[in-house]
Amino acid sequence: MVFRRLLRKRWVLGVVFGLSLIYFLSSTLKHEERTIRDRTLLEARDSDHHIQWKIKFILGNSSRQISQCRNSIQGKRLLTDELGYVCERKDLLVNGCCNVNAPSSSQHVCKSCLANGCCSIYEYCVSCCLQPDKQPLLERFLNRAAEGFQNLFTAVEDHFELCLAKCRTSSQSVQHENTYRNPQAKYCYGESPPELLPI
Repeated sequence: MVFRRLLRKRWVLGVVFGLSLIYFLSSTLKHEERTIRDRTLLEARDSDHHIQWKIKFILGNSSRQISQCRNSIQGKRLLTDELGYVCERKDLLVNGCCNVNAPSSSQHVCKSCLANGCCSIYEYCVSCCLQPDKQPLLERFLNRAAEGFQNLFTAVEDHFELCLAKCRTSSQSVQHENTYRNPQAKYCYGESPPELLPI
C-alpha cells in the first residue's frame, strides 16, 4: 500500500525516469565507443592484411610432403582439402588430406560449376576456387568489396579460407534475402551473380 502511494508521487516517477535516461545514454555511448574502437582496429589490420596464396603447394608438381591438411569438414559425402582435391569422405586420410590415389579424388574440380563461378555442390565450388588461375579474380573481389565485406573477410588468412568463406557466404546467390536466384547453382566464388530463374 505504501509502495503504491510512493509510486504515484511525481518526484519519484521523475527520479526513476531520470535514472533510466542516464543509464540509457551511458550504455549507448559505451557501445558507440566500442564500435569506433573495433572499426579502428579493423582498418589498421586491413592495411597490413595480405592473403597467402597457395599456388606453390600443388601436390602433383611438388616433392613437398604435407603432414596435415585442412578440409571443408561439413560435407556428408564429399570433402575438399586445402590442396584443391575433392574426395569422398571414406577416402580422407587421417592427416585431413584426400587420398590422391583414390579413384574418387580429383584436383581443382569444377564439375557442377557454371561459367560465372556458381556451383551446385559446395565442395566443387571450393575446389574450383582453389585453382591458381582464380587468384586474380579473388584479388579483384577483395579490392572491390564493400566495407562490410572487408570486415567479414579480414579473418581470412589464405587462399583456402577465402574460398571456403566466399563459396559459403555469397550474397550474390540470393534474392530478397530468402530465395536462391538459382537453386541449382547457389555456391558462388565468381564476380557475377547466378542468373535469376523464373519461379
